[in-house]
Amino acid sequence: MTTHRLWGRAFVGGSIRERTLITIEDGQIAEIREFAQAPPDATRINDLIVPGFIDIHVHGGDGADFMDGADEAVGRVSSFHARNGTTALAATTLSGSRADLRSAVMSIARASKSVRQSAEICAIHLEGPYISTKRAGAQSLESIRPADIQEIGALVNEAPHLRFIITVAPEIDGVRALIENYRRQIVFSIGHTSADYSDAVAALEWGASHFTHLFNAMTGMHHREPGVVGAALVSVAATAELIADGIHVHPAVLRIATLAMPNRIALVTDAVRAAGMPEGKYKLYDHEFTVTASGAARLRAISCWRYSTC
Repeated sequence: MTTHRLWGRAFVGGSIRERTLITIEDGQIAEIREFAQAPPDATRINDLIVPGFIDIHVHGGDGADFMDGADEAVGRVSSFHARNGTTALAATTLSGSRADLRSAVMSIARASKSVRQSAEICAIHLEGPYISTKRAGAQSLESIRPADIQEIGALVNEAPHLRFIITVAPEIDGVRALIENYRRQIVFSIGHTSADYSDAVAALEWGASHFTHLFNAMTGMHHREPGVVGAALVSVAATAELIADGIHVHPAVLRIATLAMPNRIALVTDAVRAAGMPEGKYKLYDHEFTVTASGAARLRAISCWRYSTC
């Protein structure tokens, strides 16, 4: 048995605890307890010790993207995020052609069965292509299309061992039928949408249960039209993603969301292939974007983008 002990500040049970001793046996956490001083055989950690992250919205990193449709790219992305603290992730695709989307799902499915040391691929998140062209963000406009039950059925069959999350816009043709047909099998997330409040509430009634990068690429909250954001904030069971990078959502708005939706917020990276890479030009499916020295990633027509979509 291989045993390691870590001592320091740790995030445990929803709070930060000082002087915490964590014992790891054969790669598994065996014990967590308070310990006044670091034992001689323990490694003193100056940074905060946290559990492995689970990222349900990640497109790429280290120069690779899941839409590359290559096993090597999938391995490269999952290894990169494992090195940065993510232990499990939902491999996320973009709106693409039928052939490219199928190729991406097939490569993710194959690579997810690998035993190599990397972040576990526990799900596939299809971010599109059944979304609004008006709220497409950095997605391919040419690839956006009406919802297709047969297409989704074929993609699910390519990866039957994985869970699926699908980001959809409620107002798109065929989305209601798609949700009602697969709501017991697939997690449907509302996002990249021009829907109003009533449309979003209706989608929750059809079976949607999640919101993709809340506040970004959706109708905002107004005191006379609550929008998709309002539907999320007043929901009682739905969960929502937030990108807390300091650019996509103001810190005050992050706090509002967490107060309105306690224990129902998932922080996501929405990372693309530029994550972990130097400044320069990169591809996001059929878009080219530039990473600046400040770390912000920008398309020509989008000014508030950083490793993600606005």
